[in-house]
This record gives sequence, structure tokens and C-alpha cells, in this order.
Amino acid sequence: MRPSCVLGPIVTALLVIGCGGSNTTSNVESPGTKEGVKTRTLEAGAAALQDKPPIEAINAYLDGFHFYNGAPRRQMEAHHYCSILNEELIQCVIYDGNVKEAKLMGVEYIVSGRLFEALPDGEKGLWHSHVHEVKSGQLIAPGIPQVAEHELMKKLIGTYGKTWHTWHTDLQNNLPLGTPQLMMGFTADGQADPDMVAARDRRFDITSAEKRKDRESIPTPTIAKGADGWQDGSAVQLSEPIGHAHGQAQGVSPKVTTPTK
Repeated sequence: MRPSCVLGPIVTALLVIGCGGSNTTSNVESPGTKEGVKTRTLEAGAAALQDKPPIEAINAYLDGFHFYNGAPRRQMEAHHYCSILNEELIQCVIYDGNVKEAKLMGVEYIVSGRLFEALPDGEKGLWHSHVHEVKSGQLIAPGIPQVAEHELMKKLIGTYGKTWHTWHTDLQNNLPLGTPQLMMGFTADGQADPDMVAARDRRFDITSAEKRKDRESIPTPTIAKGADGWQDGSAVQLSEPIGHAHGQAQGVSPKVTTPTK
């Protein structure tokens, strides 16, 4: 399989990016006193004086949906802010909204098909494919022209993601309680809650159905063996010691275990 090249279209898109954010609030309001004058002053000084190369490297915004591995009906929207490490590796931080107060939910690593196929078999089950997310129109890049987004999706369709959520704001947790949970992406029509998708579409003034039609011309790659392991009835997940249910009784029953190294 040829490597997925992801850098070029993202950089092109960034040259014309201008909107697409600040329309999705966080799911929870966390406890704590409001910032005081001293804190705001320190924050402003740090912003002006400190270099932040890893943060400044974040230059792409993707919006899509995740569900708990082993619990397909436990779903949520995920706002990805990504940086490109090289042509075959992207790393993203994930928030529950796109406003300043959004909560950092987790991380996603995205690799090319070539890198995925080189992974150990036990590792592959932790990763999900992006074919359906792209072809269905569920995955979008808000704020960039359609032609740029189309090119970006052509590069992402053959990639694979490994996603852990560390703050479960979909459960209305106002603090990051419990264990990290492995997340997956949808692989077929009828899996994603249509009301959830429709609400996202309204906020961004887009239509997933139109995205789907626009992407019909994107070639559909064969999904590598081992990805989307939950579909085979094997859904690795971390145990939850403090009683926060993640809907594990619904859908596939996960194997509660530490992922294979």
C-alpha cells in the first residue's frame, strides 16, 4: 500500500482558513473559582513572551464523532485540533467544543495505511479506520473551502486512528474522573445517532448528505485486517474502578483488559 500523504492539503487549507469555530460549547461547567486579575495578567504575559512550538504546530481542525469501544450507542461529537509530525503521522488533541472553555477530552494519533499494516497484530485492534467517516460526510474540516476539504479527505480516507478519551464530559463529569477509555469511529450507516449528526450539521451550516455526495468520487480503499476490532466481538477496554458506567451493556461486550503492548 502506498503511504498516505497528509501534509500538503492541510497546509493548503490553512492558507485559506478563516472560520468554523466558536459555535459549540462545552458539555459541562467545572468547579473552581474564576480567574483573578493576577492570573489573567500572568496568562497574558506568558502568551506574549513564551514560545510554544508544540502548540503552534497545531494547524488543522477536524470535527467528527466517536463512541466507546464496546459500547457503540455511547456516542459523542469530538473536536480535533491536529499537528502533522510527518507525511504519515498526525497527532490531535480532542475537545468537547470549539470555544475557549472547551474541555480537553483526549488524544488521537493518526497513521498512514503503510504504518498501520506494520503494527503488531495485537496492537491493530486498538485502531479504527476512517473510510466510513470520510465517505459518509461525518468527518468535516470546518472553515475551509469545499475543494480544499475534498483533497484533505482524499488523504485521510486511508488512514487509521487510535483514540483515548480521558475526560468523559458526555457523562456530565465536571472533572476528569475515572480511567481513560478507548474510542472508535463508525464503520457503516445506521450506527451514528442521526439527531447528533443533524445537530452538528446545523451548527456548522453544512449537510452531511451533501458532503457524502461530494466525496463519491474519492476511491474507497480496502480496510486493513485487524482494524475496527470491536466488529469481530473483541473490544479491548480499560476497567472502570469507581463505578462510572460507559454503556458497556449495550452493543458489543468488551473484553475489559489492559491493551496488548
